[in-house]
Order: sequence, then C-alpha cells, then structure tokens
Amino acid sequence: MTEKILPQRTGPFRASESSRGKTGSVTLQGPQSSPGLRQFYLNPVRVPDVPVQLAVKRTIDTASALSGLLILAPALVIIAVLIKLDSRGPVFSRQLHTGLNGAPFELLTFRCRPVDACAAHQSITDNQHVTPLGRFLSRTHLDTLPRLWNVLVGDLSLVGPRPHIPDMLVAGRSYSDLVQGYEYRNLMRPGLTGLAQTADLNDPAGHRWMAIRQIVSDVDYVRQFSLLLDLKIMTRTAINAVKRWTGP
Repeated sequence: MTEKILPQRTGPFRASESSRGKTGSVTLQGPQSSPGLRQFYLNPVRVPDVPVQLAVKRTIDTASALSGLLILAPALVIIAVLIKLDSRGPVFSRQLHTGLNGAPFELLTFRCRPVDACAAHQSITDNQHVTPLGRFLSRTHLDTLPRLWNVLVGDLSLVGPRPHIPDMLVAGRSYSDLVQGYEYRNLMRPGLTGLAQTADLNDPAGHRWMAIRQIVSDVDYVRQFSLLLDLKIMTRTAINAVKRWTGP
C-alpha cells in the first residue's frame, strides 16, 4: 500500500488573542470563556513527493524486521516460555490500533498483565495490574519485540508517528475532537520510534498539552519526512536506549 494524501481541510486556521501559543503546524481557536473547549487546528499536510525514498524506507523496514526476528528468535522463545510459566493466558497481547490512512491493525506485544486485566481499549502506557515478569519486560521494553512482526507485514515502520488506539481519549476528549486535522498523522505508517520520542515527549498523554505536542510532533514528521531524518531519529533512539540500559 502506498502513502496517500488525505483531503485537506478548508476551515479557518487562526488563533484567538488569548491563545497559549502556536507552532509552525498548529493554531488555537475557541471561546475565550471556555479555554478547556478550545480546538487546535493543524495546517494542511502532505507527504513529500519522494517515492524513491519511501520505497527505500519500506525496504529497510522489511530487511531490518526480518533480520531482527531471526537474530532474536532464541530470546523470543525464552520470553514466551517465561510468560506461560508466569501466568495463564496467551503469550501475546493483541490490541487494535490505527495504521496507514486510518486502516486498523492488531499491534502485537508480549503480554504483561493477567488475562482478566487486559481490556480491549486499555492504554498501552497503563502499568496497573502488571505481572512481575511483565513489569520487567515493560521496564526494559522487551515487551515490544513482537512488533517487529508488525513491521515485517507492513503495519508499522521502524520510524513514524506513534501508533494510536482508535477513539483514544485525552482529558476526556477524543484526539480528533481536540485537534482538527489529527488524521494527518495517519498519512504515514506508525513507527516503533519517532520524532516525538526523541523530543522527550514520552510521557503518557493524560494532559491535553502533552497530547497536542505529541500530535504536532507526529505531523511535523510527516511534513519533513526524509531518509536522513529517519537516520537521525534512529541514531538518537539508539543513544537513548544505551543511556537507559547503562544509567543508574
């Protein structure tokens, strides 16, 4: 499936005088008496016209995911066995997410919770009711290794916007209601890592300002896409991972 351009919105793109601020891709508009109801408007976005780079990106994704699965196969088997011994239930957690052009897909993760604590729309950042093994897997990010399969089959990319759950809420509002133009982030495949993660926007999006900053970062990635940007993001992600593993 090739990346497509979503219809651009034709509504107003302006900020009220009391706006808290704006970036190059987002403005704020809404009643001054109801700041919590203000809506953010993303400027129209399109994927850069670089078909060769997009093809190379997909080739790198496929080759990297296949190599990773083969190399990590012994570790994957060991983790799977430990999960079965730790608690009853399936090895993998399958959660519906939104992918390229809004197409749904099941995101694979090693199960970190008891079966009765796994809800269909539970946030992947929710660490309540985690098993002892699951806590270790989550802290070391080993629980995300099965997502290499999602990369291999084309659901994910190595680099891209954050994978989101359909109808995900932040501060009691849906993302699409909070940010008009939210769907622009779906112009490219979601990624294992991305611009938001390397910009230290890793906190759960429980507050609307954090959520908006994450969305703006995702959309900025779509707008600025290049293989060089992907390389910078992957390099920064690797550096952060080394710091996390070697830190106190």
